[in-house]
Amino acid sequence: MAKKEKQEYKHSDSGISGQYKTWFLDYASYVILERAVPAIEDGLKPVQRRILHAMKEMDDGRFNKVANIIGQSMQYHPHGDASIGDAIVNLGQKDLLIETQGNWGDVRTGDEAAAPRYIEARPSKFALEVAFNNKTTNWQLSYDGRKNEPVTLPMKFPLLLAQGAEGIAVGLATKILPHNFCELIEATIKYYKGKKFELFPDFSTGGMIDISNYNDGLRGGKVRVRARIEEVDKKTLVIKDVPFGTTTTQLIDSIIKANDNGKIKIKKVTDNTAAEVEIAVDLAAGISPDITIDALYAFTDCEVSISPNACVIEDQKPVFAGASQLLKFSADHTRNLLKLELEIKLRELQDKWHYTSLEKIFFEEKIYKELEKKHETWDKVIAAIDKAFVPFKKLLQRDVTREDILRLTEKPVRRIYKLDIDDLIAQIKSLEDQIDEVRHHLEFLTEYAISYYEELLKKFGKGRERKTEIKLFDTIQAKAVAIANTKIYVNRSEGFIGTSLRKDEFVEDCSDLDDIIAFTRSGKMKVVKVADKVFIGKDIIHVAVFRRDDDRTTYNMIYADGKKGISYAKRFNVTSITRDKEYDLTKGDEKSKVHYFSVNPNGEAEVVHILLTPGCSARNKEFDFYFETLEIRSRTSIGNQVTKYPIKSVKLVEKGKSTLDQRQLWFDETFGRLNTEQKGLLLGDFEGDDKILVIYKDGSYEITSQEVTQRFEVDEIELIEKFDPERIITAVYLDNEKLQYNVKRFKIETHTLNNKFVFIKEGKDNRLIKATTAEEPILQMQTGRGTQVRKAKIKLHKVVDVMGWKAVGNKLTDYSKSDQMEWALPEKPGTQAELFR
Repeated sequence: MAKKEKQEYKHSDSGISGQYKTWFLDYASYVILERAVPAIEDGLKPVQRRILHAMKEMDDGRFNKVANIIGQSMQYHPHGDASIGDAIVNLGQKDLLIETQGNWGDVRTGDEAAAPRYIEARPSKFALEVAFNNKTTNWQLSYDGRKNEPVTLPMKFPLLLAQGAEGIAVGLATKILPHNFCELIEATIKYYKGKKFELFPDFSTGGMIDISNYNDGLRGGKVRVRARIEEVDKKTLVIKDVPFGTTTTQLIDSIIKANDNGKIKIKKVTDNTAAEVEIAVDLAAGISPDITIDALYAFTDCEVSISPNACVIEDQKPVFAGASQLLKFSADHTRNLLKLELEIKLRELQDKWHYTSLEKIFFEEKIYKELEKKHETWDKVIAAIDKAFVPFKKLLQRDVTREDILRLTEKPVRRIYKLDIDDLIAQIKSLEDQIDEVRHHLEFLTEYAISYYEELLKKFGKGRERKTEIKLFDTIQAKAVAIANTKIYVNRSEGFIGTSLRKDEFVEDCSDLDDIIAFTRSGKMKVVKVADKVFIGKDIIHVAVFRRDDDRTTYNMIYADGKKGISYAKRFNVTSITRDKEYDLTKGDEKSKVHYFSVNPNGEAEVVHILLTPGCSARNKEFDFYFETLEIRSRTSIGNQVTKYPIKSVKLVEKGKSTLDQRQLWFDETFGRLNTEQKGLLLGDFEGDDKILVIYKDGSYEITSQEVTQRFEVDEIELIEKFDPERIITAVYLDNEKLQYNVKRFKIETHTLNNKFVFIKEGKDNRLIKATTAEEPILQMQTGRGTQVRKAKIKLHKVVDVMGWKAVGNKLTDYSKSDQMEWALPEKPGTQAELFR
């Protein structure tokens, strides 16, 4: 008995296991096909398709309550009203297929829509144009068998790419980013014409996007999306939009969190969002706006990374496809639908032509009189009429059927009048023209599809221009922009550094992302992360924040080799290291000792006085040593011998000058950044106090420092170069009030850094046309059009005197829209300043 029960148990367990596998597969397939992933044919999930079908069935041109639409949709959808309501709101917020009325929420702020009983909707004109045609729709029974619903809607537009899609199924997910309406149409037309096209995401929330790693929307790709951040003044920043998928509430929360964690320093953040997004960020005193903007991108939701994963249902199976592949499928699918519509229309026109021609013959040839003859039966009447048509059948395009004759017998006899027959002839001629037109469209189907899309663009493209600016983003190093949110301390004798040693010597402020470099009297060096307490080695002589790749900070050192007692001097940089590794800067003996150590931010080489021990046998027991006699070498070098005698002391005599070349600065026109990596436009060789001059297209100038963390808006800059206070600026600008061009030459008289000064006449629409710092600027002008074109070269340095920077300037010429101005090539080499293009 026990054996039998055991067998039954094993059999039952096997059955449950098998059922579980089947049920799980069925459930996974159901979620993938029926809920989460859109169909490639129309770009819709089943619930969206059923909603649109229900709205089309209800449509009478007026708005319907969303609650009513939900009720109608439940005839086709097996789920509850909540899921249908959410799907309707989601469709309505995309502002493409549904025209909305009432409070539908806001994707930017995360505000929810009002209750379904308060908001209304109807199919948009665009949806009625591209998504519905009962004659080309494939139908299936609804879940309860009471209604017919579309398998897919006959979508004649790449809706999937326009709206985007997101869904999570069992073991599968899809994320298709939305693309621009107009660009999709233009790309489709290019595809029809056999031309190459590119597609990139565009979001209704605006912002900026870096598409360099988009990878056509396939798995493995990634886009970076940023909010626009504007500097109102040195104390206030304004965030003008939110990245896609982020709300203003989430964005503000991320800013507050970054501030609480010490990544940024702000006074307060205020949400002033109304019709447009506006989040004001008030900065703490002494905080750089440029660094804060970078920090907002690095540490908050002002920048987000999105990984697309385009998965769609094709032939009842999930398929991964790129954006260009989806557009090509949509274009081919649209062309096939247009062909099917034309073929249906052609058959309908041909049937109408056939019957109208029969009607004309029926009355014109008096065949209707067969109805007046006395035939024995109705069938014989029909037969007689059919026989009467025999001489005219060659004029027709198909056989005359019994149904045709029956329809003719129902016509009123008044059609026998000549006026009515003439009307039938005109109808036949019109039908023949329409048939020829449809046949022409079928013959040139691609051209017809192109004209269809061109008409869509003309009718619905206005107001749907790109909202998200495509732009390359620079990579922001978190260490470089992290606010100093902690303090580092050192216990030199015991050899500890850390943030918790508050009773010991304060070193400097730092961020918790920084690395700390430390040197000991025994000649050891170590770089460690900021931590509560870290052991470096006893008798620490120097601690500082470590700057990787810093090839200008130079360490000057004199040490005694513990084995032979010989003292060496060396100069070295520390540009890269392995964190937590101990480096020996001496010859490696345990008794080695550092006599002198200095840190020089710009390669300075000082003079030191060396005093030897009194008991040594050296003839000169004191002398000066000049570090400038040493080359800067690697940190592993032994160095040059200073003396073989024991040293008593080393003291600084004179601070040195830099032994390094002047630093070359470049301006990267792509990212609007200064750099030393030879990217972009060379600004020149810079020493420590040199400044940069920036002239903007709005007619203002600014003097800035060499700080590479500065941000510049490339599109706003007319000229950028190394600042020379003796150099004369020549500027041509438009005085819009007087409709004339003015010219002025002036020197920079202000010395305030990072403040803009307007140097052209203030007035509405006044703007800078050209600016240069060339010694002998030559302006090449062209005015007029056609035969009235006049060209001239003006040596401005000979006709315009140098004046104050606030002066209005001299009139150059009257304004005309056709005017063209360029700087001519310099007459002397090196006299024309490098112009920013």
